[in-house]
Amino acid sequence: MTSSLLTFAAHLRVAHHIPGRIRLKLDEAAGTAPKAAIDAAMQFSRTVTEVPGIRSVSLNPLARSCVVEYDPARIPPSAWRDLIDGVASEASAALLDALAAPARRAAE
Repeated sequence: MTSSLLTFAAHLRVAHHIPGRIRLKLDEAAGTAPKAAIDAAMQFSRTVTEVPGIRSVSLNPLARSCVVEYDPARIPPSAWRDLIDGVASEASAALLDALAAPARRAAE
């Protein structure tokens, strides 16, 4: 699950970000078919919703956009940018681990 999250994150870009709210856009040049991109975005949305510190997720598949409202005291704002940019930081590692946790629990 972690590798698929990293692969998906590599196709995201930050459209707008203030601490507590981030708008992510799926890169049009990601090379994925529209249906596959929408499916991946919906899976990402479901996964993010289960993470402690995430308040809400609003997905617009047609616009390839996702707004995540989160608690910046629990998830450092730098974690999002680092994860999307592929920067190995303590914050991005913690966020990636939190994103992968629901799949690990389901597999148990």
